[in-house]
Amino acid sequence: MSTSSFPRAAHALVFAAALASAATAADRVTVDAGPRDRAEAVVEIALPTPMPGGWNLVAGDGTAAIPLQTDGDGHGWFVLRDLPRGKSRTYSLKANDTPGSAAPRIRAVKSPGAVRLEVGGKPALTYRTTPTEFPPDRGDLTPIFRRGGYIHPVLTPAGLQVTDDYPANHRHHHGIWFAWSHAEFEGRPTDTWNMGDGKGTVEFTALETTWDGAVHGGFRARHRQVDLTSGKPRVALEEIWSVRLLDLSLAPGRGAHVFDVDVTDSCAGTEPFRLPEYRYGGIGVRGNWAWNGPAALRFLNSEGVTDRSKGDKNQTTGRWAYLGGPLPGGWAGIAILGHPANALAPQPQRIHPTEPFLCLAPQQAGALAITPGKPLRSRYRFVAFDGDAVAGELERLWQDYAEPPVARVE
Repeated sequence: MSTSSFPRAAHALVFAAALASAATAADRVTVDAGPRDRAEAVVEIALPTPMPGGWNLVAGDGTAAIPLQTDGDGHGWFVLRDLPRGKSRTYSLKANDTPGSAAPRIRAVKSPGAVRLEVGGKPALTYRTTPTEFPPDRGDLTPIFRRGGYIHPVLTPAGLQVTDDYPANHRHHHGIWFAWSHAEFEGRPTDTWNMGDGKGTVEFTALETTWDGAVHGGFRARHRQVDLTSGKPRVALEEIWSVRLLDLSLAPGRGAHVFDVDVTDSCAGTEPFRLPEYRYGGIGVRGNWAWNGPAALRFLNSEGVTDRSKGDKNQTTGRWAYLGGPLPGGWAGIAILGHPANALAPQPQRIHPTEPFLCLAPQQAGALAITPGKPLRSRYRFVAFDGDAVAGELERLWQDYAEPPVARVE
């Protein structure tokens, strides 16, 4: 029987029964700040039973309800706007009587060749699925450089673009992308980063799902990293991207577009994929073309490093890093925060001394190998915002990403 033919009364009975069951299992949620002040933090909770429909959390003082986003697997998420260190807060769990009556805060909008993530109806980023068209009047670009499976553009809340695509001085750079340089597969040197060398490439293969939500919306996609050195294409790695845009700000009253990029690489067959020690590869970020030149870009990382030449000489490591500078319309920037569970974290940071390029390259700290049955997971949080960076704000966001507040149902 189709959903459309299922009687509305039956829908209502099923929904009501689900609400009653969930409310019986848990009707309060308590969150602990832990050892630090919390502001603009995403909290994930394990629910005792799947909870369909819309839910809100209401504090004991009866202040305005905050949305609790749930899925069908017993997970829930909400945003903790503020909570002093050492403190706890308990919320009552209340069903939203009219789920779906308002448009989701975060939306994933599909179009041919792309998925656009929006917050409050405004675009934040676009993920490119199929290989993209070249910019006009670029005779230097040949078919070997075409690819999909990356994010561009990334926008600030004011609509300023902080990424670039197919830049003339590094044609294989693409907004936010993921590839491996100077690798080994089946005993041969291969390279899915430097596409112009013809040794390898990255291909988009499928958009598995998209979702909307009050707390986050996003998509999950599949790529494959392909070796081109054996005389015919050989799939070396199967890759999964899970990307979610969060309803977070940089700080209370200071907007930002905050999103997570979670990449898992697995061997496609029985052969390992080896990553000898090398200075770049992994997650890459290419900033706006206006930031080209040694004085056009400001760099800052968690260790207080501002000298870009240190990154070019493989002397920079940190929890997070920021690129920013003046654009038509104002100052803007983008920060990348590395998760502490990443390989060889905190990961080395490769920064170009005169171009707006940054990558977090674990293999710069030592050789790695992706072996059958042992995938490599790499997790990053990005923050695109207007105005210059404040180190304390980015450090707080990193702390909340690395060790989020803990919540429990009661």
